[in-house]
Amino acid sequence: MKTPSALRNELNTGALDSRLRTVYGCETTALAPKKERLLALIDEFSKAFPGSGSVGLYSGPGRTELGGNHTDHQHGHVLAAAVDLDAVACAGPNGTRTVRILSAGYPEVVVDLDCLTPQESERESSAALVRGIAARIAELGYQLGGFNACVSSTVLGGSGLSSSAAYEVLIGVVFNDLFCGQKLTMVQIAQIGQYAENVFFGKPCGLMDQLTSAVGGVVSIDFQDPANPVVEQVSCDPTAYGYELCIIDSGADHADLTAEYAAIPGEMGAVARCFGKQFLGEVNEADFWQNFSSVRATAGDRALLRAIHFFTDNALAPRQAQALRAGDFELFLQLVRRSGESSALHLQNLSCASRPQEQAVPLAIAAAEHLLAGRGAVRVHGGGFAGTIQAYVPLEETETFRAGMESLLGKGCCHFLAIRPVGGAVLA
Repeated sequence: MKTPSALRNELNTGALDSRLRTVYGCETTALAPKKERLLALIDEFSKAFPGSGSVGLYSGPGRTELGGNHTDHQHGHVLAAAVDLDAVACAGPNGTRTVRILSAGYPEVVVDLDCLTPQESERESSAALVRGIAARIAELGYQLGGFNACVSSTVLGGSGLSSSAAYEVLIGVVFNDLFCGQKLTMVQIAQIGQYAENVFFGKPCGLMDQLTSAVGGVVSIDFQDPANPVVEQVSCDPTAYGYELCIIDSGADHADLTAEYAAIPGEMGAVARCFGKQFLGEVNEADFWQNFSSVRATAGDRALLRAIHFFTDNALAPRQAQALRAGDFELFLQLVRRSGESSALHLQNLSCASRPQEQAVPLAIAAAEHLLAGRGAVRVHGGGFAGTIQAYVPLEETETFRAGMESLLGKGCCHFLAIRPVGGAVLA
């Protein structure tokens, strides 16, 4: 850590360029907006917390799911990637037992570290995430202190790029650097973030989002043992194969959909319990098909279909990773399409049954498929029901595609992303 003025100097003189290139995976010529953003964050911190001592700069990236839609929480396989949109913080210890975080456009987060139990009044808030992260780190035996921070995020809320995981990883990285001697691994930081989101925030998410954000790059993950997930980085740059990765905002907000998301692991779990198991990843697929009728009578049709999706996508995700390792991007795209079809037909997370008049995600998929005319691939992105879709767009058609989608869904709906090689990071 350094004084704010020293960090400004290192950014202005290029002393931090090498580190920023490593984290963001970009050339020096692309660093200017990132450095300007960090300089503005340091200035904001200095104004908000005058007289502070040494500070650090930290980052937690958003993530995009490439394969394995709603398979992680059932102890299955996923393929995902960190992206070049992130949450960044300028933070430093304040010598108290209170964490104070200022984020543009949001109320100040104030968390007393002497109270590390879930607070009902904080559910589904940033304060709940901070308190939960601190609670779990303290349970691991670390002595935490308070800190001041200013946070800025380019990870779009409601975008399916997991702004919550980016924030959780960011806060975990800050605690790890300031008070844990950087002894927590990135896998631990991901697990701590999931714990905070499950127990304190109140959302029953899996571990994919946090783990991808924390580790970085493209990762193939086997969650058979969630306490010890098997994580393998896979080399992938879509532009090398002539495509750009695009996330498209369908125009529907996916806030207030916790019940819809919770129903998926709930119903998959109901099928697993028919076999005396807790998760579908523990169920033999052949046994599932042999007991189709009895499971249907017990768990119901939609639960059965969602289980079928799990077995389908759980097999597709490792095949997608294998295709990337072999350099067969066209096969990878075929598998992406199959994954999207299973999400639509079996998982049924393109729209809400309770809101049949709202069909923003299927409409966005139809529009993208029309514009791509058989090229590339399109699928639902992330949790589903609202929010975003994912498309692989030929490089020569990116601007035509953007213009076409904007004419149908509105200006600014397309976000072309690059894969970020490094996950949660101390920038300086």
